[in-house]
Amino acid sequence: MSKISPLAYIDPAAKIGDNVEIGPFCYIDKGVEIGDNNTLMNSVTVLYGSRIGSGNIFFPGAVIGAIPQDLKFRGEESLAIIGDNNKIRENVTINRGTAAKGQTVVGSGNLLMEGCHIGHDVIVGDDVIIGNTSKLAGEVVIDDHAILSACVLVHQFCRIGGYTMVGGGTGTPQSVLPYTICARHPATYCGLNIVGLRRRGFEREVINTIHEAYRIIFQGGMTLAESLDTIQRELPDTEEIRYILGFIEDTKKRGFVR
Repeated sequence: MSKISPLAYIDPAAKIGDNVEIGPFCYIDKGVEIGDNNTLMNSVTVLYGSRIGSGNIFFPGAVIGAIPQDLKFRGEESLAIIGDNNKIRENVTINRGTAAKGQTVVGSGNLLMEGCHIGHDVIVGDDVIIGNTSKLAGEVVIDDHAILSACVLVHQFCRIGGYTMVGGGTGTPQSVLPYTICARHPATYCGLNIVGLRRRGFEREVINTIHEAYRIIFQGGMTLAESLDTIQRELPDTEEIRYILGFIEDTKKRGFVR
């Protein structure tokens, strides 16, 4: 049974699941769909085009599904999709998509800390942490298990690889390779995220293979094409190596942090 404050506004055209708690001064717009077992604390705004899964917690001041902050937006139909079991902290803003992709997507099991912004057409994977007041511009992609510290700024069209750690206050105009640490100003490759990989259960042999791949890229004295060819010839064909090679191929246009 849902618990809805009489001080909340819910449009009659909104769909609300079972066992949902909606606090005072929340605003639920028409066309919104909210699944089961969600908690919306006071003063949460969920706007047209929002699709919310189950088991999420929204803290005061969060705004979900606002129209994109993109001058090319012309009112087209689009969505803001949120998965399951996320913690959306105070004053987080998640804009819906544009004609470019049609939807902004936040996966499951994520922690979006106070004041962070998820721009239009962004894709956030699963088990991601985004720190206080970090901002993702339009069409950014964050792969699974990435961690962005506080006050991180990610340029539009960039991709942040899985199992990365981006240091606080970093502004990255390019993509960040998986399994790495990126920090400083300007953004710089700072080595492997060894502590994070160990915590995630990566075996030493796997970590050593990843390390060797990046040694070839950054210290091998070769062009990028030569480095990638060397990795393919000399390193084992593992899931991690395929991910790194595919990531670099996918981000060639904008490039990656070095």
